[in-house]
Amino acid sequence: MAAVNERPFLHYIFQYLEEQHCERVILSLGYKHDIVTSWLQNEKFSSEVDFVIEDTPRGTGGGIQLALQEAKSDMVAVLNGDTFFKIDLSRLFSFHKEKKATTSLALKPMLQFDRYGAVHIDENDRILAFEEKVFREEGLINGGVYIISKKPFFEKSLPETFSFEKDYLEAFVGERQFYGQRNDAYFIDIGIPEDYAKAQLDFLKLL
Repeated sequence: MAAVNERPFLHYIFQYLEEQHCERVILSLGYKHDIVTSWLQNEKFSSEVDFVIEDTPRGTGGGIQLALQEAKSDMVAVLNGDTFFKIDLSRLFSFHKEKKATTSLALKPMLQFDRYGAVHIDENDRILAFEEKVFREEGLINGGVYIISKKPFFEKSLPETFSFEKDYLEAFVGERQFYGQRNDAYFIDIGIPEDYAKAQLDFLKLL
C-alpha cells in the first residue's frame, strides 16, 4: 500500500493485471490486512478479486500456499506485492507449458548488482542453481513473477509456514523441473528508498 504518485503500489499491479487480461486475482494478506480490504471496497476492477488472510505469519511460501488453495486453474501466475515486472504473462504461460515445468520464473538480466541472488540456467532454460547475494558484474535475477502448477506443488511435503525461495525453489531445484524465461522488461523493487523514489518518476511515464 506504499503510495506511488498518490496511489497505492497495488493499484499499478492491478492495472498491469488488467492489461494482461487476468480474470481473477487472489491477494494473500496478513499484517494490517484491513487497510488493503478497505481500499478494495472503494475500487472497481475488471477482474474478480478475492483474498485470503493469514491468521499467523506463514512466510512467503505459506502465503502463496494459502492463495493457491483457492485458485481454480491448474496453472497459476504468482506475483510479489512489492516488485513490478512488466512482462507478457501469456508468453510466460506458453513457456511453462512448452517446457512442461512445475514452476517457471521470469528472470531479469541485471548488470553490476549485489542486492539480489543470481539464477543459473542451462541452454534449455532449465534452472540449475540459485546463488546467494554477492556483487556480480552481470547475471539473471529472480524477478518475482512465477507460473506454478498446483498439483506438483501440493505434492511436496511443505509446512504451513515456510520460505518459498529457500524451502521450495532452492530445496527442489535439483529435481530439474524449474525453468527460467529471460525477460528484459521494466523491473523495479520498491524495497529500498532509492528505488521507491525512482518509482515515483518512472510510473508517471510507464503507465
